[in-house]
Amino acid sequence: MQAIGMMTTKSHRLARVLKNPWRSVFSSVERVNYSPAEELATQNVSECSHSLSLRRSFHSSSLFSGNVHGNSSVVGFNHQQDIVQILPSSLRVTQIRLSSSEAIATEVDSADAETAKGVYDKLLDSVVKKRSAPPNAWLWSLIAQCSTREDIKLLFDILQKLRTFRLSNLRIPDDFNSALCREVTKACVRAGAIDLGKKALWKHNLLGLTPDIGSAHQLLLHAKQHNDVKLTVEIMELVKENDLPLQPGTADILFSICSSANRWDLISKYGKRFVKSGVKLRQTSFALWMEFAAKKGDVESLWKIENWRSEATKEHSVSTGFSCAKGFLLEHKPESAAAIIQLLYQTLPDGRRTSVTTELQKLVSEWPLDVLNHQKKDNREVFAAALQNDISALINALPSLGVEANVIMQ
Repeated sequence: MQAIGMMTTKSHRLARVLKNPWRSVFSSVERVNYSPAEELATQNVSECSHSLSLRRSFHSSSLFSGNVHGNSSVVGFNHQQDIVQILPSSLRVTQIRLSSSEAIATEVDSADAETAKGVYDKLLDSVVKKRSAPPNAWLWSLIAQCSTREDIKLLFDILQKLRTFRLSNLRIPDDFNSALCREVTKACVRAGAIDLGKKALWKHNLLGLTPDIGSAHQLLLHAKQHNDVKLTVEIMELVKENDLPLQPGTADILFSICSSANRWDLISKYGKRFVKSGVKLRQTSFALWMEFAAKKGDVESLWKIENWRSEATKEHSVSTGFSCAKGFLLEHKPESAAAIIQLLYQTLPDGRRTSVTTELQKLVSEWPLDVLNHQKKDNREVFAAALQNDISALINALPSLGVEANVIMQ
């Protein structure tokens, strides 16, 4: 009977061991002779393995697999590169790689270190051969690596393949978000592939891109940098054809290009388009537009723009206020011009009143020449004499109005 009882006890122990093999590896009996460092390492491995077992991405059939060879045991977790190796003979952890975030970071770093062609090949292998979704970081890395026209062609090719893969394999009919389109357009500008960048503005495209006005801004900024009016017109046509909503920032870039290129016809055309679309222009846009009208001597357009400005913003900036003053001078009303300058001077804090002096000096020495260049040749002498008299009357009226400004008359 005693032998039978001992056999029963051993059977129960064996059943408990087989029921929970992980606990048998780290039994209390075997931990008796551990050093503190070894016990801490063992505890960490146990906790990490428990955390890994809770990951939803694991399949229950492949979550745990172990083979015992002699006095060692290798426990593998089938999740990318996550591996735990345990040697029960010495119970030292020889290798722990359990952090999937670190694995992803390593993949990103290695992708960033490669060329555009290398990242493209990895994406192509994943999508075409393995038919599996690649990490998003690879696509962003490819965009960042693009520096030539050939790189952009590779980018466009993989975007088209990714779009097809998302639709057929993942059943995702939606296009990529607009943030991706902006980065793609920026990459096209960086690589000098402007014609390909313009294709990113098409509403219906094979790349799965979702264009927005931010993408158009990338191209407009390039046109501004190179003073390229032709490209500006082409971009604005694409904006119109693809129903991209205009924004105040669009006007800032566009008006700056038109002003620098001395294209009054374009700034008038686009300005009216912004107003008609209901876009609330910024003070900077109105300042450029009104200053251009004052330089041209177009009083009628100047007052129209001023009317639109007053509906959008109540207060004048220094620039818009001086544009109105120039409009009064063109109408031979120096008293009205002096009154609006007085209002600006009184409104500004003491630290900014020097800007009034700066603008007054430009009005005296620079603006008359700009206006004369837009006048008919046979009328320039008469116009110049009348304008000079009105400017002198303005300057003489300012001290009595409390405006302190030292201006050099030329």
